Amino acid sequence: MNYIEAIILAIIEGITEYLPISSTGHMIIASSFMKIASDDFTKLFTIVIQLGAILSVVVLYWKRFFQSLDFYFKLLVAFIPAVVLGLLLNDVIDDLLESPVVVAIALIIGGFILLKVDDWFKANEVYDEANPEAHTKISYAAALKIGFFQCLAMIPGTSRSGASIVGGMTQKLNRKTAAEFSFFLAVPTMFGATAKKLYDYYKAGFTLSSDQINYLIIGNVLAFIVALLAIKSFIDYLSKKGFKVFGYYRIVLGIALFIIHFFIYKLTIV
Repeated sequence: MNYIEAIILAIIEGITEYLPISSTGHMIIASSFMKIASDDFTKLFTIVIQLGAILSVVVLYWKRFFQSLDFYFKLLVAFIPAVVLGLLLNDVIDDLLESPVVVAIALIIGGFILLKVDDWFKANEVYDEANPEAHTKISYAAALKIGFFQCLAMIPGTSRSGASIVGGMTQKLNRKTAAEFSFFLAVPTMFGATAKKLYDYYKAGFTLSSDQINYLIIGNVLAFIVALLAIKSFIDYLSKKGFKVFGYYRIVLGIALFIIHFFIYKLTIV
């Protein structure tokens, strides 16, 4: 990896982190095209720079993080499935991070789901005057179920935000509430993932060179700035238009990835 590649990956992360199109999947695709080595640092980089993008949520929604303790308890409940499954499946996830084909399959399947999700949960967008919190209040049971949905994103190409937003909608939340809770849930999830990845990296006997430290700093800063610009636009668009455009995008990208991989150029992270 060099500085230009680190900058490109960080920009991709900032743009895609909050869109239901898979930031990790896009970074795997970009890494493959740029022939970035699939070494331990590359895997570390693709996880750690997501923290920079996630921190934009803290800045944009800082007032929401000074709510009651109930808010934090619900985030904790939703976070637990990722902790348990992340520890159990760590090696499997690392292997999947090397496969553009896995990304392509996940993109296409997720795309078809997004094409239908607005129709499946149309009732969630109807304001109920008799019960104004019907589609905005999150219970502890709903938080736990959303946490399990988020775990689907351990498969590269699935999209953490997409999985958890859809999970929220299955709990009768409207698109805006489900998306915002997904963003809040990303904060402890990515702090945990970053801490675990750094711990494993050093436990394996690796150290960071000065260039690698610079890559991580630049990557996090750029991902943070780009995500700040992207997140509000996504919420506004999602509230008004829904998921269909993201579904079509995922399907087209997944098919294109298959065609490129099998018929034009065998994509590998070398």
